Amino acid sequence: MGLRINTNVASLNAQRQLGTQKARGEHALAALSSGSRIVRAADDAAGLAISENIRGQLGGMKQARNNAYNAVSLIQISEGGLNEVTNILVRLRELGVQAASDNISDTERAFLNTEAQQLILEGDRIAKTTRMGTKLLLDGSGEELEYHVGAFAGPDNVIKYNLNADARASTLGYDGISMSDKDGARDSLQSVDDALIQVSKLRADFGAVQSRLQATVSNLDIQNENLQAANSRLRDADVAFETAEIAQSQVLQAGAVSVLSQANQINAQALKLIG
Repeated sequence: MGLRINTNVASLNAQRQLGTQKARGEHALAALSSGSRIVRAADDAAGLAISENIRGQLGGMKQARNNAYNAVSLIQISEGGLNEVTNILVRLRELGVQAASDNISDTERAFLNTEAQQLILEGDRIAKTTRMGTKLLLDGSGEELEYHVGAFAGPDNVIKYNLNADARASTLGYDGISMSDKDGARDSLQSVDDALIQVSKLRADFGAVQSRLQATVSNLDIQNENLQAANSRLRDADVAFETAEIAQSQVLQAGAVSVLSQANQINAQALKLIG
């Protein structure tokens, strides 16, 4: 190739190589600072699209997990109220057994009956006031609840539960018991036993739903973990690779600058032929 003054091809080539290495270093720095190997869509268009879909799924799964936890909370509040109703019924049974014996007189039975009536009122109050937000849980108002526990649409991502628990004293049948005499005290035992069976059934229903929801949460946690790992493989920057890229680009940039300096002297040699 002859000597030319207007066009320095060697310099242009050195400049191009310098720009390439500078871009490599800048990309590596951007990847390290952001933690993502995909700094712009052009880096991996398909990987970016897949990663964004997974990110949307992860967001939906996070909210689905919260929905399931809120459903568990509702069940726990309901079951807590029933637990206290059970305690009241157990105490009523103790009072009934005590009042059915001639170890005490009618005067003492009246005292026992006073406590029993107060317990009946409290059990009924608990059933009528146990709530989560605006939803009454134990008054028999009845409502089918739907909990969206999946990241996608469709009925398979919904858990339905018919909240029809009714723990009012009148429904359980212990509101009319009296322990003011022996016969009434003995009759109250059967009524309390029947009420205990009904409450136990309600608690078993709540427990079954809670167990299902806990399995749902566990499954969502596993899915979230695996999806996070998949998204990490697609999106996260490899620190070792990017630091190596920076080191290599810096060395090559230094070399390109040195070569560029030499290339810029080539045209000057052509001037020596003039004169």
